Amino acid sequence: MNPAEDGPKRTVRGALVKVLTHHRTDRGMRLEEHAARCVRRREVHELVSTDQWDPRPGARIDRVGFLGFAELECGGVIDRGDLVSIGDMRVGTVLGFDACHLPNHYNILIHTPRPVSGGDLRLRPEARVTFVQGSRAPESRDEEAEAGPPPYG
Repeated sequence: MNPAEDGPKRTVRGALVKVLTHHRTDRGMRLEEHAARCVRRREVHELVSTDQWDPRPGARIDRVGFLGFAELECGGVIDRGDLVSIGDMRVGTVLGFDACHLPNHYNILIHTPRPVSGGDLRLRPEARVTFVQGSRAPESRDEEAEAGPPPYG
């Protein structure tokens, strides 16, 4: 998000359609150069947690927890810095996107204090997923830490 350019936006909402329960420390995802992506109604995307915060294009993301797949109920824009909640739980902040599975789906990378899976958070299918506009995207891990940990952490 760029506060000098970005105005308000709608909340992107969806629901979990599949819960994932595994972790990896060698995943090798690559952060896309784009800090924002448009998404369409009814698309399904994968939600992946990571404790790594490196917003540089091409940054390698290895330490991950797989949360699950979410179907979007409305189109919109997901930006780096958006706050991600599942059910009543704030999970983390959007870091960016990995496109290794396109055109099937994006991996939406979510910064969390530690990699967590859907099993760790006891997620269930049909849980509500929201991407709410953040006040701004932190440029460093230090700035992210200042925002405080999600409630589960």
